[in-house]
Amino acid sequence: MYTCAKCKVYACRGNQAAKLPKNCPIRNQEVLNEALEEYKKEENIQFYITSAEIERLGYGQWVRVRETMEFCDRMGYHRIGLAFCGGLCGEAEIVSDLLTRHGFEVVSVICKAGGIDKAEIGIQEEYKMHPNEFEPMCNPVFQARLLNEQKTDFNIALGLCVGHDSFLYRYSEAMVTTLVVKDRVLAHNPAGAIYCAKGYYKNKFGDEV
Repeated sequence: MYTCAKCKVYACRGNQAAKLPKNCPIRNQEVLNEALEEYKKEENIQFYITSAEIERLGYGQWVRVRETMEFCDRMGYHRIGLAFCGGLCGEAEIVSDLLTRHGFEVVSVICKAGGIDKAEIGIQEEYKMHPNEFEPMCNPVFQARLLNEQKTDFNIALGLCVGHDSFLYRYSEAMVTTLVVKDRVLAHNPAGAIYCAKGYYKNKFGDEV
């Protein structure tokens, strides 16, 4: 089992092969070589190289919105898909306007697209936010399929729920990046809880969660 999160060596970051822990992933040379071959494929190599270029050019200077636009520009992407949460309509409009002002064509699809009540997919009334009322389901597969139909070059996920975002990644034909992740408690900044996990938020991770 790999336990990189507990590693005290990180030999991978310093080219120190002699210090590899016994369970270091680097020891799995077969899978490592297979991964390297994937990057070298024609459909992947420029995408990966551009990612590294953006990391270097914008390091500590560009916010993620700009990194995303710079990446799309360098990759020659024009039609950008924006799959967003209904709770972030205002944010989605701002992002759409930013992309449009920078010359991109934006195809945006809200998570509630389809207007299907949650009960129709098997969600019990007690798990609705407002039981016994019409409540549209989040529909990430539909979002992905609509973006596929529109032949987007690249898709952006903005604020989709945990799990719903996974469906978007799975069903999208174009590559997907995440611009905003959902955290209703921390203004969509889940890292805040991590930074405070041993302090102010240490009681927020109890068994009742």
